[in-house]
Amino acid sequence: MSSTVSPLAPKSVPDMPAIRGVRLGTAAAGIRYKGRTDVLLALFDKGTTVAGVFTTSKCPSAPVEWCRAKLKGKTARALVVNSGNANAFTGKTGKQSTALTADIAAKAAGCKTGEIFLASTGVIGEPLDATKFNGVLETLAGEVAPDRWLEAAKAIMTTDTFPKVATAKVKLGKATVTINGMAKGAGMIAPDMATMLSFVFTDAPIAAPALQALLKGGVADTFNAVTIDGDTSTSDTLLAFATGAAAADGAPKITRANDPKLKAFVKAFNEVLANLAEQVARDGEGARKLVEVVVEGATTKASARKVAMSIANSPLVKTAIAGEDANWGRVVMAVGKAGQPANRDKLSISFNGIRVASKGARDPSYNEAEVSEAMKNDTIQIKVAMGLGKGRDRVLTCDLTKEYVAINGDYRS
Repeated sequence: MSSTVSPLAPKSVPDMPAIRGVRLGTAAAGIRYKGRTDVLLALFDKGTTVAGVFTTSKCPSAPVEWCRAKLKGKTARALVVNSGNANAFTGKTGKQSTALTADIAAKAAGCKTGEIFLASTGVIGEPLDATKFNGVLETLAGEVAPDRWLEAAKAIMTTDTFPKVATAKVKLGKATVTINGMAKGAGMIAPDMATMLSFVFTDAPIAAPALQALLKGGVADTFNAVTIDGDTSTSDTLLAFATGAAAADGAPKITRANDPKLKAFVKAFNEVLANLAEQVARDGEGARKLVEVVVEGATTKASARKVAMSIANSPLVKTAIAGEDANWGRVVMAVGKAGQPANRDKLSISFNGIRVASKGARDPSYNEAEVSEAMKNDTIQIKVAMGLGKGRDRVLTCDLTKEYVAINGDYRS
C-alpha cells in the first residue's frame, strides 16, 4: 500500500449502501504489514449463493484451488481475505494453511468449512502462518457490521494506492436490488481471469448456476480487458455472492442467466465490474496515464482483442506514452507482431482522436506540435483501424514509468 495516491485515482468515492445478508469486519493480524489491517471477514446469511472465476495460471495459489473445489456446494456463509502473503507456491504447507484458515473461520461463523471461501494476495512463495487467524476471526465475527465497505477494500490492498469500490441499484421485478463490489490490484495484472482479487455482492435472489454464467459473461469485456504489465497472477479470484434477501420485497427468484427479467440487472452488474476494472487500470503501479487501446476493422472481435493486447502490453508503447511521445512506429510494431491478419497499407493510427498514420505511411496532415500537446493528457486513447472487417475491441492499460521498476525492485525487501 503506497502512501502516495495515484494521480489517476477517482476524484470521489461512492457511498456504499448496506446489502442485506452481508456483514463485514477487518483486523490487523500481522501477516506481513505493520500497523495496518490485513484481514477481511465477510459473513453471509443462510441461503447465500456463490459463483467464481479464477486465474488461468498453471501455478495457482492454494486459496484458488480451495475455492474451485468449494464452488460445487453452491452456497457461502463466509469469505476470508488476507493481504501480504499470496499463499502461492507453498506446497503442502499452503494446503494445510487453507484448511486451518477455513476451520478457524467455520468455527467463528458457525457453519461448515465447505461454506468458507478464501483469497490471499501478496508475496508468492512464503508460507502463510494461518495460526495468526486464531482468535482474530472469532473476535471479528462478533464485530462485523453492514457498513464497512471502504475498510474492507483497504484491508485487501497490497501495492494499491487507493481502495477500489463500486455500487449500483437496479430494479428486479418490482423490487430494487443493490450490487456492491470491491477490488484490489495494481501489478501482476494481465487478463485470463481475473487478474486480481475482486468480490461482488448483491441481495438479488439468483441461483448459483445463473450467477456463475452471469459472472463468466461479465468478465470478458471488463477484468479480462485490462492489462498492467502482461503478467497473469497466481492468485486471481473474482467471487460473486447473492444473499437473496430482496425476495422478501418481491424480487423474483432467478434460475437462468438468460431470464428476460434479469436484463437490467445484468447491465448494472457488468457496469460495476467495468468500474472496478477501470480503477485497477488507473492504479497500475507507478502509472501516470490511463490508456485505452481501441482496435477496429479487424477480421473478428477475437483478432481485435489480440492486436489490442499486443499494443497494450508493449513496453516500448507504454514507455513512449510515459514520455508523452506519440511514437506511432511502436504501435505499428505491436500490430505487426500480434500474429493476426493485418495489411500495412490499410492501417491507420490515431492518438486522442488525431490521426498520425494512414495507408501505410505518416498521415499527410500530421502535426507534431498538435499531437505532442494531446499526449500531455492523463487519459490517452490509441485507436488502430485495420481496414479488414468489422471486428472491434478495446482494452485498458497504463503507461510504464520508472516508479513501476522501483516498486517491483523493492517489493520483497
